[in-house]
Amino acid sequence: MTERPDSEALRRNMSPLSGIGRDGMPLSTNRAPPEDLSPWVARIVSAKSVNEPGSVIACGMCNDLIYTRYIFNGRWTAMSADGHDAYGNEVLLFGQHSKFMPLTCTGDVMSAGFGLRAGAFYTLTGRPAHDIVDRIERQDIFGILADDLREVFCDEYTPIQWNLALEEVLRRYIARVQPDPPDPISAAFEMAAFEDPTQSLSDFAEMHNISIRKLERMVKRDFGLTPRTVMRRARALDLGALLCGVADQEEEEEMMLRFFDQSHVIREFASFFGVTPQKFRAQPRPLLALTLEQRQARRLEELKRIEPGSHLPWYAADET
Repeated sequence: MTERPDSEALRRNMSPLSGIGRDGMPLSTNRAPPEDLSPWVARIVSAKSVNEPGSVIACGMCNDLIYTRYIFNGRWTAMSADGHDAYGNEVLLFGQHSKFMPLTCTGDVMSAGFGLRAGAFYTLTGRPAHDIVDRIERQDIFGILADDLREVFCDEYTPIQWNLALEEVLRRYIARVQPDPPDPISAAFEMAAFEDPTQSLSDFAEMHNISIRKLERMVKRDFGLTPRTVMRRARALDLGALLCGVADQEEEEEMMLRFFDQSHVIREFASFFGVTPQKFRAQPRPLLALTLEQRQARRLEELKRIEPGSHLPWYAADET
């Protein structure tokens, strides 16, 4: 792919410590959870990049999971459904997104967090996903900053150590709450969005012996969006990952065939990211690429196209 005009300037200012892509841009340390957490947790992820003091990264994110993140060593702003706000050195709960959420980070990018499987937020907290779509809440629901773990979440430790501490946090919470696993229909719908986001919703409902109305209620509760929007978003996120250089390039033709024609590509992509694919590609998207890369790693693993922990197609040759 042709390099974005500002990529070189970003590389000069950023020193990635949690992974490097083929284009030299920072990535995250992300992986599937251990088996005992996997019914509720989709991904454990940490990002660490030391930047020039005062340097500002203007970008954003678009999540297909509910994430809890502890952000530190940087000053952040976001434009959520509740308006513009500033954040720093705190635990934040991010809802799933119906569209791109603008973000900025001044200084170092350092965060540790985890994404919940569809329906897990409901079984863990009793709250439906549509409560927090496009929103950020300031609350440490899961106890990331418990006294005996607080000291791990600082720049003296590595992303791998942060991820291990997050696992301990989650084990404690699940042992205390003893939740049911999420609805298997929601898990199946999440997998369908990975595998073929053009498939018929009627066919999916029939395959799982439920009505369209019940599918709509479950998806609204566990994803926060309508079934059709979840599928449309999946197509847009896959294309965004491709344009950011954090997708398997061998899937490019398959991803493009999901759209009727070029005007359909432009219209659908712009509805989620606010710009055409061409304008999107013209600027580096380092923060968005971090979240899109996590999704693609999870997607390829869950579709069994790669083995967990294996070399990802978008990593630099000497990175694992």
